[in-house]
Amino acid sequence: MTYTHNIAGKLDDVAGKFGDRVALNCGQDESVTFTELRERSLIFASFLSGKGISKGEVIAILNDKSPDGFAFMLGCLRIGAIYTNLDPESPPERLKRILDQCQPALVVSCFDSSEGAPVLTTLGELGMEVVPVTEAGTIGSEEQGGDFPEVTGSDPAYLMFTSGSTGYPKGAVISHGSLLNFVDWAADCFEITPDDVLTNVNPIYFDNSVFDFYASVFNGATLAPASQAVARDPRRLVAFVAERNCTIWFSVPSLLVYLLTTRALKSTDFPSVRKIIFGGEGFPKPKLKQLFDLFGDRIDLENVYGPTEGTCICSAHTVGESDFEDMSILTTLGFIAKNFGYEILPQGEDENFGELFLTGPQVGIGYFRDPERTADSFVQNPMHNDFRDIGYRTGDLVQRDEKGHLHFKGRVDFQIKHMGYRIELEEIESALNLLKGVREAVALYETLGDGLGMILGYVAADSDCSPDELLADAARYLPPYMMPKRIAILEVLPKNANGKIDRGALRANN
Repeated sequence: MTYTHNIAGKLDDVAGKFGDRVALNCGQDESVTFTELRERSLIFASFLSGKGISKGEVIAILNDKSPDGFAFMLGCLRIGAIYTNLDPESPPERLKRILDQCQPALVVSCFDSSEGAPVLTTLGELGMEVVPVTEAGTIGSEEQGGDFPEVTGSDPAYLMFTSGSTGYPKGAVISHGSLLNFVDWAADCFEITPDDVLTNVNPIYFDNSVFDFYASVFNGATLAPASQAVARDPRRLVAFVAERNCTIWFSVPSLLVYLLTTRALKSTDFPSVRKIIFGGEGFPKPKLKQLFDLFGDRIDLENVYGPTEGTCICSAHTVGESDFEDMSILTTLGFIAKNFGYEILPQGEDENFGELFLTGPQVGIGYFRDPERTADSFVQNPMHNDFRDIGYRTGDLVQRDEKGHLHFKGRVDFQIKHMGYRIELEEIESALNLLKGVREAVALYETLGDGLGMILGYVAADSDCSPDELLADAARYLPPYMMPKRIAILEVLPKNANGKIDRGALRANN
């Protein structure tokens, strides 16, 4: 048995066992074996080493889900560099805040000049040099070889940026050791074998993609990346799953709701799929029942939960008939995964209800270059002081039932899940407050049913402001999934007795 203490070592082990098998099925007769993926990652590692990139430095990637995109991530991991995948559609101001936070030593683009034109222009305006991945591959081929730094399990592997309540995104740091455990847990929990083909319909800069990539490639299974165009077209997406012989699907519930709503799914679809895994937000029971009625007789439906700060997933529950006895509540989160611990920090007298506090080696390292927010969220276990026991305050309220199952009951703050993304309403408010003529702003979330909802903005603004102009201006700061559906302009925002904005009054008058 080979002992592996970092992700590069795990790749070496997998490539040694399954070298000629397909690691990436990119369609159009383009497939990459494990041996080829490893060799390509070594070329990029040599390029980075030749550029003088040191262990612990950040590399930002404009990743198009191409073989080179995945291989470059692996090249970073080989030398101990920390990669982060950038959202190419992120507004310039938000992108700037991310880059200010992580200060990458290098930005690499997998897009050609026409595909990535807007974001490449923005990066140029910020004074960032962008190296095409093709150039990196050529130089790396010439420089291949040399010694790479020793990487340990406690070293950071990647940064995943999430919405921040201060208006600035947070870069959650996950270690090599956490990923190694995650790979083994995923294989055990979902019975992943080298015969499986996992979908990658999630954006590569989104936390769910961690499951797609690591649970597949590092277990000798095949990954089938779906382009953005395919992921946005329901019928093309359903056909894609059949064409690539996918056996495991993973996405946010809203994507499955969309496929159901557009009637893109029928019982004969997903012919090779044996598990449909979903997570990132609650799945409305009526729509989940519809999915269960379509596929429940031959496909396992798995409800998973986990914050970005906890290596993607920390619990899983297989949906069954009993889950539909009460249609008014969300499906249980099930039990916390192996190598996690947890506490429920009571919000009252009921010790089984409160904020979920995650502990154990699967919890992330903290927020990158952000000691203040790290100290706020990654804290000593409030339940004891016997020894150092740092865990993560999720902010999620849970109820533990008599069987030990956890049930999601809401948030302790104003964080929402919208279109599968975790969003802090305060970040939207921060952006609205930057708009010309706006004096005060607040963002609310209205649930519409069937897993849908909309973000609403309310501002106290000058009389010459118009909602359309404010929305257009807000698009400079917010990505599409964080944009308010509409903005209402008021003379003043209502206040409560404490002088704070009265959100309840706004909701009542909506």
